[in-house]
Amino acid sequence: MTTSLRGALPELAGRARSVGASPVREILALTARPEVISFAGGLPAPELFDAEGLRRAYDRVLAERPGTVLQYSTSEGDPALRGAIAARLVRRGLPTDPEELLVTGGSQQGLSLIATALLEPGDTVLVENPTYLAALQCFGFAGARVVPVPTDADGVLPDALEELVVRERPKLLYLVPNFQNPTGRTLPADRRRAVAGTAARHGLWIAEDDPYGELRFEGAHTPQIASYEAAADRTVLLGSFSKVMAPGLRLGWLRAPAGFRRACVIAKQAADLHTSTVDQAAVARYLTDNDLDAHLERVRAAYRTRRDALLAGLPDALPAGSAWNRPEGGMFVWVRLPGGHDATALLRVAVGHDVAYVPGAPFFAADPDPGALRMSFTTHTPAQIAEGLARLAEVFRTPA
Repeated sequence: MTTSLRGALPELAGRARSVGASPVREILALTARPEVISFAGGLPAPELFDAEGLRRAYDRVLAERPGTVLQYSTSEGDPALRGAIAARLVRRGLPTDPEELLVTGGSQQGLSLIATALLEPGDTVLVENPTYLAALQCFGFAGARVVPVPTDADGVLPDALEELVVRERPKLLYLVPNFQNPTGRTLPADRRRAVAGTAARHGLWIAEDDPYGELRFEGAHTPQIASYEAAADRTVLLGSFSKVMAPGLRLGWLRAPAGFRRACVIAKQAADLHTSTVDQAAVARYLTDNDLDAHLERVRAAYRTRRDALLAGLPDALPAGSAWNRPEGGMFVWVRLPGGHDATALLRVAVGHDVAYVPGAPFFAADPDPGALRMSFTTHTPAQIAEGLARLAEVFRTPA
């Protein structure tokens, strides 16, 4: 007889045990069958990717500078790409120097760098309620205490925010002010100004996450929070090429005051040294050789048509007493079913009818609404949206 000398392995870190997997990612796996019409994923429409333009950009940088674009690079990012991003921000009304920018692996990495650079276990972070699900995961991994700010159809309530900041003494306020994920709502300019004033008076950082800001279909541009003087020295602005070019690029950026940005550079060095050199070079080349704004006009036109198709079909698809919003851009419509309906429980019934959505409950930091759900309109044509809504109507006609 032999005796095993293999000892028990140490446990995983507490943060790895306590933070759950993304329910949205699990739902996407559940609905991966091609016959399912899914309103679940916040995915850009793949047929609208400028694949040919990107191929030419990769071909050119690999032909002209292979030894450079396939080599290690600086942590801060490709100077040409940072210059192009800065120029786009200037055109949107936010004066920006390329040196103020850090290139990241998507805006999600930017959020992780903020948490690494700023948050200690037990620190308080204020968020919208509901808010972006991956942000809740990120702050959970950092060991932060997440406190929701009361909201209405236009976003955070300034008076409630002021009271919470005084009472909770947070380090960070996290906002998605343009076409928010999951609700699709946009924070009005007067509230942005009030948020900036609260941050200035009470001394906290603002993380302004803006992956959807260039997807406005209608209405007037709203200034970024970072553009207000009161918030200029305390706002970290996150952006991404995922929604305007292609998410597979995994390219984003972070704009921050010098001291905070330097801390994020060090955190990035510990995480991945730098973002892909060849991807940065190709996107910089693409932005030089192509008109991204003209491409975005085509994307916005398609998304507007798809949003309108979804909104037109919801009255016949949902039970009486349901309510929903009408976003002016972005990718999402927020739906609230009448009392007695549980969107999470109904999802498996929906998948049985080959249609899917995302239940809203996981997006809440507290007091989840069981009747809430998120519907993305970007991935399907109007005809497919109509068919998906017909299937959804069958879900609500099916006995519980």
